Amino acid sequence: MSTSRSWTAGSRPLANFPTETTTHHFEGADGARMAWHAMGPDDAGARPVMLIHGLFSNAFTNWVRYGHAAKLAAKGRRVIMPDLRAHGESAKPHDPAGYSHDILADDNLALIAQLGLTDGGYDLGGYSLGARTAARMLARGARPGKAMLAGSGLEGLLDLRGRVDFFRRVLEGAGTHPKFSSEWMAEGFLKTTGGDAKALLLLLDHFPAIPCAALAEFDLPILVLAGADDRDNGSPRALADALPNAAFVEIPGNHMSAVTLPEFGGALTDWF
Repeated sequence: MSTSRSWTAGSRPLANFPTETTTHHFEGADGARMAWHAMGPDDAGARPVMLIHGLFSNAFTNWVRYGHAAKLAAKGRRVIMPDLRAHGESAKPHDPAGYSHDILADDNLALIAQLGLTDGGYDLGGYSLGARTAARMLARGARPGKAMLAGSGLEGLLDLRGRVDFFRRVLEGAGTHPKFSSEWMAEGFLKTTGGDAKALLLLLDHFPAIPCAALAEFDLPILVLAGADDRDNGSPRALADALPNAAFVEIPGNHMSAVTLPEFGGALTDWF
């Protein structure tokens, strides 16, 4: 099943590119109903690239709204954008049984299998939690031709306890955060994406660490892309240094702003 849509704000497009997408559904790792969105040509000559959004976000907000997916589609790429579990139009279980430490990676490995994407026949990227999910997918056997880990640093892949604690405060203290605090701004962002606090709290309980030794095995070309003022998930340069075949690109912005800028879309389009 699929539906077409054109994302707009009133009568004005949200980006200076065609923004029509199609929405599809697939079975997650445990059979849950999951959503993915596509943009770009759907033919044998269009190389797929899967892009995975960050925590509290969704495919539309990270990839469609600011024109990044459209830039890739204009280059002839088939852009595949899943909504992570507990996000967007995908399943949001309120039962702990709907979560496991590798559920996000396994959901998206299931999508790769159901789409029939072959080793080396697609590319893979993610932002923030999406980058962490992409790294877990690599550790669990995904074999894209190229990858991108954006909005992430070395510490954020090895140990996310500090960030998990922050997001738990955001969710559990909703409505009480001091105005303009980091928690208040994160809560405001969550409201714009329609996040489900109960499902997200369960997801936070299931973030696995990625062993540093695993990063040394990621020998495919990987772009580490980050805002110059983004250290929310640790050091991006240290992450690039820990990977055997990485390129490092720094653009303006912090963790919230960098992903909205045209420089971000330009860098990922140049890479892919």
